[in-house]
Amino acid sequence: MTDTDDANGAVTDDAGAAETDAAGAERRPTVVVPVEPSPTLRATVAHVVEAAVDGEFSVVHFVEIASWRDGDPGSGDRTAEARRVLERVVAWAEADLDDADGDTGDGVTVVSTLIGADEYLFGPDDYVDVIAEYAEDQGADTVVLDPEYTPVGNTALLQPLEFALSNTPLAVRTAPVGRPTRRERLRSEATGVRFAAMFGLSLAFYFVLGDPLYWFDWVTGVATAVIVSITLSQISFDADPGVPRTPQRLVRGAIYVPVLLYEIVVANLVVARVILDPRLPIDPTLNRVRVIVGSGLPLMTLANSITLTPGTLTVRARDSNLYVHSLVPWAREGLFDGSLERWTRFVYYGRSAARLPTPREREDYAVLQGPDATEELPIAAADGGATPGDETGAPPDEAAATADGDETNAGDEGVTDE
Repeated sequence: MTDTDDANGAVTDDAGAAETDAAGAERRPTVVVPVEPSPTLRATVAHVVEAAVDGEFSVVHFVEIASWRDGDPGSGDRTAEARRVLERVVAWAEADLDDADGDTGDGVTVVSTLIGADEYLFGPDDYVDVIAEYAEDQGADTVVLDPEYTPVGNTALLQPLEFALSNTPLAVRTAPVGRPTRRERLRSEATGVRFAAMFGLSLAFYFVLGDPLYWFDWVTGVATAVIVSITLSQISFDADPGVPRTPQRLVRGAIYVPVLLYEIVVANLVVARVILDPRLPIDPTLNRVRVIVGSGLPLMTLANSITLTPGTLTVRARDSNLYVHSLVPWAREGLFDGSLERWTRFVYYGRSAARLPTPREREDYAVLQGPDATEELPIAAADGGATPGDETGAPPDEAAATADGDETNAGDEGVTDE
């Protein structure tokens, strides 16, 4: 059997995906196995292949769910790494099939692909939606989970993922493979690069608050840094710090801090002037802005930077969209101009990423409330209805009459991105 790479990086077995055998017998079930590098991934692959050889499955789909979005800075490297993981998984599966007794492994088809790279995934429900959609497209009816599966790279989602999958028609089970003992896992966390980075940051922050020349602060600071590093080093970092990437980000972050403080001071003065002068306009609105900063820490940095600036408050992050409440028109226009977005890209990806177009230049923004609204409020769409007059501009009675005669309600429209 030969593996080939398609244009999207999927690795597919050329043996075909026939759903019936040569005699026309009813096909065996198809299984989807989400994969991510873990201590139990090899054992999980072996378990699934063994079940397929025993006649439980005819097609095995190994899928890696992207925790990033295509087009984000750095997404190319992450996609390439995911493809290498999938190629390794396929090699393991084929080796296990070759080792099977007789010709029992010949009727098993192995498929691997990367899914979910066209949107940001923020929680178990998002991952479940991607898995369920892929399973439906492939005719799969079973999902087998690696017991150490961590799709976002830093937070274990297995239990909530299992719970969310239980609400779908898919049969879900965890591969019955041995897990590493807690002692081994703790030792690996306590001796890794992430531990060292977290220890240094924690100790430095402790000394900022304390006295680095006092022996007692050294004792308590080291003890505190060790505890924080053991418990949080695998959560605070989604990848191992590396050279020169991490030092460069720290230097660019140090440059960004005074810029953010300047933005906060200016926004404070603007908002204070509006509050003190009743003649100046206050126009509170909810806005949507699509950002290109990646997911995880960069997205969190941008959302918190916006919230720290008076006059704006990030209320929701969904896919690549931030929903931000603005108090005054000046704050809303500054949000659309994308100054903080560009600085966030500069911190994490460098000057070339900072030169990417802003939301206003890309026209990836919208006002969701008020007379200047350009899109329907997502809450109304989610509830299956719209506020009369919001979209048509007609009086409430006329808008209601229009809605009664329309076969498509507002819940079917939603908010979409190009």
